[in-house]
Amino acid sequence: MAEVSGAGLKVSVVSADQEVWSGAASMVVARTTEGEIGILAGHEPLLAILASGEVRLSIEGGATVKANADDGFLSVSNDVVTIVARNAELVRG
Repeated sequence: MAEVSGAGLKVSVVSADQEVWSGAASMVVARTTEGEIGILAGHEPLLAILASGEVRLSIEGGATVKANADDGFLSVSNDVVTIVARNAELVRG
């Protein structure tokens, strides 16, 4: 098992033409072709194909950032999470 880091995750959500969101998060939840996955600090390296759906980012203070993403992949390595999608946009509200 990977060692748990106290620093959290560094996350980037990127669409084909722009960076949609980037920052620190304590947890990332996304839909992959294998099912929903939750990522916490210390997660083993991973490369997964995204399924169309919502990506939820838990950020400081208990707030949640949500984005819709499809046609892409999710990469995890050394507490860095990169979500690259053909289409991605923040969900308002």
